[in-house]
Parts: sequence; structure tokens; C-alpha cells
Amino acid sequence: MKTALKLIFAIIVVIIIVLAGLAVTSNALVIATDTTEGTPGVDMAAVWTLSDGFEWIYPGSSHNAEGETLHNIYLNDPDRPYDAAADIMEYTYNIRPNVVITVNNAAAEKIFGGDIVSDIREYDWGQGYDRGVAVEQAMGDFNINYLAIPECILTGDIAFHFI
Repeated sequence: MKTALKLIFAIIVVIIIVLAGLAVTSNALVIATDTTEGTPGVDMAAVWTLSDGFEWIYPGSSHNAEGETLHNIYLNDPDRPYDAAADIMEYTYNIRPNVVITVNNAAAEKIFGGDIVSDIREYDWGQGYDRGVAVEQAMGDFNINYLAIPECILTGDIAFHFI
């Protein structure tokens, strides 16, 4: 029983630290990486700002001066992918994130309980929705398991990269 209480307390502390960190940082970039592609690709992304909250962005349309996209940060800049992501966000949206939060396939499956990436692609490519609308539609298809988020942080399936 004491171990369970300690674990719950640790999870609450992690959540508070994460929320405090996000509240303090004015800009955060949340990216979903598809690790099944060999070299991971960024399939979904959202910018979080203190003033506007979340705004979904399409990684293939976000690029730097050389035309390199957010989708390919791991391929184009394997030694500094999160700095490259910040450069891309600044070039495309005039927003420089202070932190990049990565969510991998395992975290997405634990949180959404299914293959949300395939559902987003179906809404986007199959049904012709805008990527932001496709993400919202797909997220609406699932019951979000918020309790999985602390577990994913502890297992490293959700990671924070401060820039």
C-alpha cells in the first residue's frame, strides 16, 4: 500500500512539474514521431502558446529557409533535430519554442487506445479533411486515457527536450 501511495505521489509531482514548466515557457512544440519508418518522421505537431493554447500544424508545410520540413528533422538533422524543429517553427510561424515534447507510437497507443495515426491519415488523405480537422476528428473517435500520460512520461514514451 505504501509503495502504491509513493507511486501516485511521484506521478502527481511529475504532472505538476510538467504543467508548471509548460506554464512558464511561452511556447512549446508537441510532435508525434512515427518510429516505424526506420528514420522517424514527424507525423503530427501542435504549437502551444500561453496566449492561444494548442494550434495544430502540418509538419510537411512547416519548413526552414532551405526547404527542409518539420516532418524530416530526424533525417535532415540527426544530431540536432529539436534545434532544427525550433528553427523551422521560427521561420514558418515566427514562434521559437522553448521546449519540444515528443510523443512516440507507444504513448499514442496507450493514451488513445488505438492507431490514431492511421485514423488521422484516413480523415486527411481518405476523406480530404485539412490536417488540423483530421486530427480533431480522429481524437474525437477515441476516449483519451489521461492516466496513461504520467506513465508515458516515466517510461520515456513522452519526452521533453528543452532548447
